Amino acid sequence: MSQTINTSVDIGGVRLANPVMTASGTFGYAMEFDEVLNLNRLGGVVMKGLSLYPSKGNPPPRIAETSCGMLNAIGLENVGIQRFIKEKLPVMRAFDTKVFINIYGKTVEEYAAIADTAEGVEGIHGIEINISCPNVSAGGLAFGVDPVAASNVVKAVKAKTTLPVMVKLSPNVTDITEIARSVEGEGADSVSLINTLTGMGIDIHTRKPLLANVVGGLSGPAVKPVAIRMVYQVAKAVKIPVIGMGGIMTADDAVEFLIAGASAVQVGTANFVYPDAAEKVVDGIEAFLKEKGISDVNDLIGSVEI
Repeated sequence: MSQTINTSVDIGGVRLANPVMTASGTFGYAMEFDEVLNLNRLGGVVMKGLSLYPSKGNPPPRIAETSCGMLNAIGLENVGIQRFIKEKLPVMRAFDTKVFINIYGKTVEEYAAIADTAEGVEGIHGIEINISCPNVSAGGLAFGVDPVAASNVVKAVKAKTTLPVMVKLSPNVTDITEIARSVEGEGADSVSLINTLTGMGIDIHTRKPLLANVVGGLSGPAVKPVAIRMVYQVAKAVKIPVIGMGGIMTADDAVEFLIAGASAVQVGTANFVYPDAAEKVVDGIEAFLKEKGISDVNDLIGSVEI
């Protein structure tokens, strides 16, 4: 008799068929990947960051490969929340996988306006807030590095939506648990981490930065040990679910995050290398559970022995 395995997890009120999601900015609007993997196999997809109005992003070059990952400074190019709802979202309603929109703004009011626009729209199951964005009213300081600014964004978004709210945390802080606790205090239903680390690369022949924006976000395998450490710390500091990401290339990487305390994971940079990476992670987690005789993936979560 074959072993029955439960892979479903609850992420702040959203029930996922399995703990594997895709990370915002690495999976487009999801339909771009429909021909290379089975979208229904994924627990959830997170759309690329959406602003109140369409954005062209930064000038090229916007991506540079590193020895263990990549630097990017795309600048959050996107079609805007209204065009997304009209043009991109309808096709996703045919799939079982849960759809999260990732939102960003330059002011608290912009975040709130996007959440308001998304409220009640069929096919949107949750909101991920990107707080790694410059706060115009604070002289360009990112919302995500200030507990008060971060909590103000969450408070404003929660006031405009009944959707579960996930907050994506920046690692570019002194104490990430302080930010996590502050957004939990304002009603965040879950937190996801880590966003990219700030990095830079230089072409030694031209002596010019590899990115037109000079600095960008470092992602990929190089950041995984930092991400594991921060997920472990945050999972101990808050009561809400933690979604882990940062350098997940294989199912083993994902399982490591679950053991560290993540209730789910997001696959990011791997999608650029292996477009079917997220589906392979799903398969691999199921195989791991069978191999270890574990009947419920939730038994893995936070099971690290210190």
